[in-house]
Amino acid sequence: MGRGVGRLARRASEGFCQYPSLARRANVHAERSEANMSAKDELVRTFPVIVTQAVVWGDMDSYQHVNNVVYFRYFENGRLEYFRRIGWFEIEEATGIGPILASTHARFRRPLTYPDTIHIGTRLLEMKDDRFTIEHNIVSEALDDVATEGQGMLVSFHYATGKKMPLPEELKERMRVLEATVQRN
Repeated sequence: MGRGVGRLARRASEGFCQYPSLARRANVHAERSEANMSAKDELVRTFPVIVTQAVVWGDMDSYQHVNNVVYFRYFENGRLEYFRRIGWFEIEEATGIGPILASTHARFRRPLTYPDTIHIGTRLLEMKDDRFTIEHNIVSEALDDVATEGQGMLVSFHYATGKKMPLPEELKERMRVLEATVQRN
């Protein structure tokens, strides 16, 4: 790790850093370096759902990196695996209540290119009565770093009535159980 990152991490821990988001990243890199942990190891430690997939040639655009639209497909793969793990599809079949994506965004930190293998981490960020926010991190094996960060807000929705509904209690409990399987920073 470079001297600048270590200094930034130290200043952040002392409360003197002008750029808190940069300082948080420096702290993560400092912690990972001290433990000799790869970006993938850190992802596995802190995200309960990990989807691994190859970057394929067709994901690239004319600028020779993965097109920005494709990242949202990667997020979707992580999101759907999260739903599968908490059993939302079975709950939806029984209640008619399913998820609807209200908003999503991405922060592109490093460009992905072909060939590469990526690991898409998905975890719960916040839960309210009728909605929840999930967080995604995409780690590149080639870069050994987080390439993209993202979030999605999902609303509990009854498709037959077209109305927002409270999250089923069983679903909330399943999310809490899944999230308890990992450590939080």
